[in-house]
Amino acid sequence: MRRLLAILLPGLLLLTACGGGEPAAPEPTSQSAGETAKLDSLKLTENGDKKAPGVEFTKPLEVKEPTVKVVKDGEGDRVKANQVASISIVALSGKDGSTLEDTFPKDPEELELNDALKTESPVIYNAFVGAKIGTHLALAVPGAAAAEGAEAQPTQLLVVKVLSAKDAPKVLDKPEGETVTPPAGLPTVKDNDKGIPEISVEGVAAPTALVSQDLIKGTGPEVKETDTLTVNYVGVALEGGKVFDSSFDRGEKATFPLTGVIKGWTQGLNGKKVGSRVLLVIPKDLAYGDEGKGDAKGDLVFVVDILGVK
Repeated sequence: MRRLLAILLPGLLLLTACGGGEPAAPEPTSQSAGETAKLDSLKLTENGDKKAPGVEFTKPLEVKEPTVKVVKDGEGDRVKANQVASISIVALSGKDGSTLEDTFPKDPEELELNDALKTESPVIYNAFVGAKIGTHLALAVPGAAAAEGAEAQPTQLLVVKVLSAKDAPKVLDKPEGETVTPPAGLPTVKDNDKGIPEISVEGVAAPTALVSQDLIKGTGPEVKETDTLTVNYVGVALEGGKVFDSSFDRGEKATFPLTGVIKGWTQGLNGKKVGSRVLLVIPKDLAYGDEGKGDAKGDLVFVVDILGVK
């Protein structure tokens, strides 16, 4: 999610305290919650998908608890659980109606309607699951009390349009594809009896450049540098071969934006395909430099299973 959702969604997750409707039916409809009567005056003027609607409401708007309400039903198919909804948002001051931020002219935000969102904020989840494509939702977030040296923040009103929905990309449990025989001189990799890759660095020379070698070549979507990946991985220091990090040992996959990791990962995984197992031999200047990070010192070696991308 981009900036607006990243800023505002944590506040909206407080909607867990608002109650909600009955347990989701097989074909749920969007559910409202909170002080919905406060939004009765809200009127919208539709301006298409790339321009925010005109918004009229009685001012000032103040809510004491987060509130969500369907303002205008769409005419498309209903959004389903585990889909990714594409949405546009305009955020307004509840005090005077001024625009705080507007994503309508930009690329849509994406909101994944997964079990994690259902657990963190069932009311947000229930508002989107069952909504029809084209629906406008109003979300009112209570204002913040004045902090020392800062002014009180008024209630914020978000008007959200559901533009489309698609099934979430599949996340694999393990790599799937064609086994590749790597060239000689690279670290060797074998699975132990638990199916966890073990890396041997014996006799391996320090790299002069980044090595990104498929061990299994997947057939899924190609990874782009701007993507968020779901992976399993294990990392060792080239000197000594000590494991310093492993998602396998933690028993859970890791998810992260490819731009938010060391350069060796960003460069080495860009262009690979989902389903691949990739051996990365990373010079220290593309890792954590001379100082290192804990036991991740010097040149590093990783085995990365690319299991999903979004």
